[in-house]
Amino acid sequence: MNIEKARHSLAHVLAEAVQRLFPDAKLGMGPAIENGFYYDFDTEEKISSEDLKKIQKEMKKILKKKNTEFEYIEVSIEEAISMFSEKKEHLKLELIEDLKAQGEEKLGIFKQGNWFDLCRGPHVEKMKDLPFKGFKLDRVAGAYWKSDEKNKMLTRIYGLAFEDADKLNDFIEKREEARKRDHRKLGKELEIFAFSDLVGKGLPLLLPKGATLRRVLERFIVDEELRRGYEHVITPVLGKVDLYKVSGHWDHYKDSMYNPIDIEGEEFVLRPMTCPHHFEIYKNNQHSYNDLPRRFAEISSLFRFEKSGELSGLIRLRNFTLADAHIICTQQQMKKEFKDVLILLKYIMDSLGISEKVWYRASLRDDEKGKYVDNDEMWEQSEKVLLEILDELGWKYEISRGDAAFYGPKLDIQIQNVNGKDDTIITNQIDLFLAERFQLEYIDSDGEKKRPVIIHRSSVGCLERTMAFLIEHYAGALPLWLSPVQIRLLSIADRMNDYVEEVYEKLQSRGIRVEKDIRNEKLGKKIREARLMRIPYLAIVGQTEMDNKTLTIRNRNTGEQKEYSLDEFIDRIILEENKKSLELEL
Repeated sequence: MNIEKARHSLAHVLAEAVQRLFPDAKLGMGPAIENGFYYDFDTEEKISSEDLKKIQKEMKKILKKKNTEFEYIEVSIEEAISMFSEKKEHLKLELIEDLKAQGEEKLGIFKQGNWFDLCRGPHVEKMKDLPFKGFKLDRVAGAYWKSDEKNKMLTRIYGLAFEDADKLNDFIEKREEARKRDHRKLGKELEIFAFSDLVGKGLPLLLPKGATLRRVLERFIVDEELRRGYEHVITPVLGKVDLYKVSGHWDHYKDSMYNPIDIEGEEFVLRPMTCPHHFEIYKNNQHSYNDLPRRFAEISSLFRFEKSGELSGLIRLRNFTLADAHIICTQQQMKKEFKDVLILLKYIMDSLGISEKVWYRASLRDDEKGKYVDNDEMWEQSEKVLLEILDELGWKYEISRGDAAFYGPKLDIQIQNVNGKDDTIITNQIDLFLAERFQLEYIDSDGEKKRPVIIHRSSVGCLERTMAFLIEHYAGALPLWLSPVQIRLLSIADRMNDYVEEVYEKLQSRGIRVEKDIRNEKLGKKIREARLMRIPYLAIVGQTEMDNKTLTIRNRNTGEQKEYSLDEFIDRIILEENKKSLELEL
């Protein structure tokens, strides 16, 4: 079975079934998509999720006429207009006019019995070729006509389709598991982040626990970068438009930037990246070859325009935080510096426990040279260095032509999210172009002025996006060193509260992230609630613990309980955190 053809044909069967049950429904478009199909309808009568069962039942009736053919005919523009005018299909008539304006003279029509649709196919031959038990209508959503927010909102019905019932059920089970791990769901349950319509779409509010997780990641990477010779800087979130004209971003990246802000007759823009600011820092002093490399790093707040339909939890945002850096070095230092960047990345992926989940993509230019800086020698040299380093490290990677930045090749670190989609978590680029645009230079050993090489790199990527992937990867049960709350103290009765307060203050003074629950509730309820919050360790405080100055520690993952002296527990918790252990060790 050609599943793509089957999915497309099922979209047509869906459209016919809807028009049988909702005669006023007018047809939009209905393609095959990954894992299924959809069709858009313009209808006065509301179609809801409760209607899906009867629509699917009607589809089954159509499929039972197994010998009904999907018949292709070709008609003139005038014939097509006549056919769809008779049915008052205003959206199809609009599509026909679009095709006419594009110079089309003949159009394709697919018929199934007496029902027909504007379509070039391909389709299966007959109804019997479709998976009778391998499809299911999934959900109802809204979608703008032609994906344009200025157009009318249509009703979109999604369906799933696979070769047989087993594959369909397997997909549904895996998707349900993915939904349980979805950071948007867990982020709300675990009090990590929230969104506000009043604040605006794509602008996350990190709640105290979310801010703690981000702070842990930020401190981890800043400390590690400082150990590796990076110099941390702070630059403004605004820059003059002229800055981005010099960098070339205004020409190549303008659609992803926000409109300029007029300030006393000068145009400023919210920055989409920090590289121009870092170049101006470099230019603040003269440099000789002995001063290089300079490694400027920043935890930077960036702003990029994303359409509302593209926003997704913490993964796609309009304002996000990047662990950014720019290494300015000589040609001779370029290979070692870029290799060191990748070694740092590997250390970070290992520390976060996601090395086995990521893969590497070498993004090179393609033959559409208008998309890139015109310098063949620069491209050949930088692409060669990138691939050489990957080969020397023995990393498996894929080459993707056409995905390079406009000024140079890049290495993308990809990760698969819980829905099976590949996302870029980190990007690193070699740039032999912007030094010329910004007039960056250094004095070489021969006394001559030279242009440096620039490496654009991120160590842990967008902090919010990395948080999302970690939440999904661990299903919210983060390792101790990453957990916003590492331990919660649970009192059995009010008379233990003074000891709980004493322990609480001591743990806090040692930098352990601790909460206390001294409510007058049953212990079982306190444990259940704490487990839902995925807290690594619960410390139960009863009469015995109070008398012996101990704690009974319950492990989140195993449920096992063990008694420790307070000092021993503190020492072991700190040791586990400092090791950045991925497993709970108590």
